Amino acid sequence: MLVALSLLLAACDSAPTAQTSAQTTAAVPAHPDIILATTTSTMDSGLLDVLIPAFEKKSGYKVKPVSVGTGQALAMGEKGEADVLLVHAPDAELKVVEKGAAINRRLVMHNDFIVVGPPKDPAGIKTVKTSVDAMKKIAELKQVFVSRGDDSGTDKMEKSFWKKANIQPTGSWYQETGAGMGQTLNVASEKKGYTLTDRATFLAQKKNINLDIVLEKEPALLNIYHVMEVNPEKFPKVNKDGAKAFADFIVSPEGQAIIKDFGVSKYGQPLFVPDADKNENDLGK
Repeated sequence: MLVALSLLLAACDSAPTAQTSAQTTAAVPAHPDIILATTTSTMDSGLLDVLIPAFEKKSGYKVKPVSVGTGQALAMGEKGEADVLLVHAPDAELKVVEKGAAINRRLVMHNDFIVVGPPKDPAGIKTVKTSVDAMKKIAELKQVFVSRGDDSGTDKMEKSFWKKANIQPTGSWYQETGAGMGQTLNVASEKKGYTLTDRATFLAQKKNINLDIVLEKEPALLNIYHVMEVNPEKFPKVNKDGAKAFADFIVSPEGQAIIKDFGVSKYGQPLFVPDADKNENDLGK
């Protein structure tokens, strides 16, 4: 009798612990692996190092981020080689949606692009007010400009400024890295050149490079990010449930709070502004 009573009490004592464990550990989904194709800025800034673990802990999914230029990330989506896309080239994104390769395109966040260059600013970019005028001065004086040249969202933005300036950048002063933003900033610093970068990556890399902001806060420099799920009707093998779970998380109040707080303690300012509950046309106003 005493033995039976002891076993019963032990079982009662252990029940809350088992229940608590179940509440804090998410069940593993049937298809737990998610491929996220995204721009290098979300990786180089460190944002994914915070967002992904929070999502994985909550959901039980495992995210494999593939950090490439936005052009490459969108191409992965068009081929069905990713499950979900987090990118920042609105015009190019819409074309992918129109082709039926991606669905549920949703606004996530924004930051801005900036032009950075040598502290002495030999091209005098601090005296101009627009990115187009900055490109004109750099080309006129043949100051070193380091381009990503990788069809990323940043590269697309940069190329649009040269086009508006009616300049085809060529010559030894114009150099392409074919690499991500972090590496391109390092090259620009080494060559004492100028480049276009997103603010988040610049702030994350600032202590390792010798570049200053020479042009900022121009409306044309707004940098907007969206999340899209690869269309499971076109690509049946994609992890549609995992893609939706990840997309839902980063636009949820919990995901948006992580984005809002990211960078504040380290840099004194957030590196991204959460926008899931906003009208995209109102951004930057």
